[in-house]
This record gives sequence, structure tokens and C-alpha cells, in this order.
Amino acid sequence: MHPTQELIEQLRRGKIDAAKRMTPEQRLLAGGDLFDAMVERIVAGIRAQHPDATDEEVRAMLGERLAVARRTENHT
Repeated sequence: MHPTQELIEQLRRGKIDAAKRMTPEQRLLAGGDLFDAMVERIVAGIRAQHPDATDEEVRAMLGERLAVARRTENHT
């Protein structure tokens, strides 16, 4: 079952409303948590694509992907 566009929009609005109620300090901490969650997802993807990669190789691939993301972000 896939979420409907209406449900996705409700969830997005709920997240925005929750962020508006946060203090600046809470938003800063939430940003760090989001980054950590993103890194975990990227690492999981790398491990799925390269199951035999060593931890060092995974870290190197993670660094490459983050560098690409930074370059992409700076060009938009």
C-alpha cells in the first residue's frame, strides 16, 4: 500500500508545524539528527550495493557521496 498524496501532505504539514514550535536549540539538534539518519541510510545503501566492502571502503564511498551532495547543493 502506497501513501496517498493527501497523507504525504498532511505529514509534511505536521512536520512543519512541529518545527515551528521548536526553540532554535531544538531545531539545531534536530538538524544533526536528520544528518545522522541520512548518513545511516547512505551507508545502508552502500552496504547493499557492495556487501563485501570493508568499513574503510564504505567510509571512502560515503565521503565521495557526501562530496557530490555538497557540490550539487552549491550549484543550485
